[in-house]
Amino acid sequence: MFNDIGPMELLTIIVIAVLVFGPDKLPKVIQDVTRTIRKIREFSEIAKQDIRSELGPEFKDFDFEDLNPKTLLRKQLGNDELGLQEIRNGFDLKKEMAELTDAVNGRDTGSSSSASSSSSSDSAAATPSTGGKIDMTKKPEESEKDDRPPFDFDAT
Repeated sequence: MFNDIGPMELLTIIVIAVLVFGPDKLPKVIQDVTRTIRKIREFSEIAKQDIRSELGPEFKDFDFEDLNPKTLLRKQLGNDELGLQEIRNGFDLKKEMAELTDAVNGRDTGSSSSASSSSSSDSAAATPSTGGKIDMTKKPEESEKDDRPPFDFDAT
């Protein structure tokens, strides 16, 4: 329930509780709070039992934790019925980016298609001064004139 409370937060809560309730009333307050939490948990379990009994025998394996969207997605995507694990394993982002960079630069990797070679020849025709090669690692050069409209401080 309080899994994300660190030691400093817990110490702060204890100090505030002692200051608010006083050292003589604090044990009674703690007992009341624990009794209330216990009753809420019992009520929750009874409600879950009632819902399971009303749903019938076909939902006997129903788990209320599955209603949490993260748990549901993790459970559904975790099983390999859909073949998602194969797709994840077959996709290599670094390899795809290297092939794309090579295709843009006009280098032939042997696995590039004819469409990428035709696009590299189009880029070679478009930029004869660079020999058709574009360096993707360099930042674009700043233009000498600023095409942006002036910033109006009063408008914002």
